Amino acid sequence: MGKYMRSLQSFFRACLVEEFEYRANFAASVLNTVFALAMALLTVQLYFYKTEQIGGWSYDEVLALLGVFTAVQGFIGFFLQPNMSRLVDHIRKGTLDYVLTKPIDSQFYVSFRHLVFWRLADVALGLGMVVFALIRLRIVPGWQEIVMFILVLLAALAVVYSLWMGMMTVSFWAVKVDNLSFLFNSFFETARFPVSVYPVAMRILLTYLFPVAFITTFPSSAIVGRIGWLETLISLGVAVLCLVLSRWLWRFAVGHYTSASS
Repeated sequence: MGKYMRSLQSFFRACLVEEFEYRANFAASVLNTVFALAMALLTVQLYFYKTEQIGGWSYDEVLALLGVFTAVQGFIGFFLQPNMSRLVDHIRKGTLDYVLTKPIDSQFYVSFRHLVFWRLADVALGLGMVVFALIRLRIVPGWQEIVMFILVLLAALAVVYSLWMGMMTVSFWAVKVDNLSFLFNSFFETARFPVSVYPVAMRILLTYLFPVAFITTFPSSAIVGRIGWLETLISLGVAVLCLVLSRWLWRFAVGHYTSASS
């Protein structure tokens, strides 16, 4: 465990130094995040222009969900997107050989080697929006709601990571997986709203086949008091299952990997 913590510290330090070499770019990226969030808020207001609820959720509850969506999107931009795109390049060019020979788990390395720190602004703004929504709802969550929210949010991140890792692992057999990334982003966009707004068939698809409901609907439901410990345990179970499957797929792919450089 100590080896992995030291590796994470090295990754953080190297990426942070690289990020602050271009401070103007860092500031511009943060401003872009603020603008994107403002546009998302405007979109939500348009939906509520002639109604007080969508899918049984009030405006302020949807604000909380949008905050969770923004935070999860920030985590994706922080470590998933920069690393998964490089994984595909490693496989195409054969440089994955150098990763496999390092004295550290290969999946850990390809998952956390490159970090984009300015995307943490999305995380901070998203969580800030959750707090703002709770203030508007006049909800003061107790310790149980806070613990459930943290657990379900961690489960959501695990589900997102597993799905993305699983799709990128397909690049061991397919030359181009760009369409899969586009497919993931398309499905992820549906998480901007509670899963209850969709028709029954779509709701089943987004809950059991492509678990979007566990990514944003469950965490936001936890913090506003819509779900209890049973749903929290279900979220954790789904997260563990997704992690196990993605780990198995990675080990299977690496076991059948033949270098493109040889």
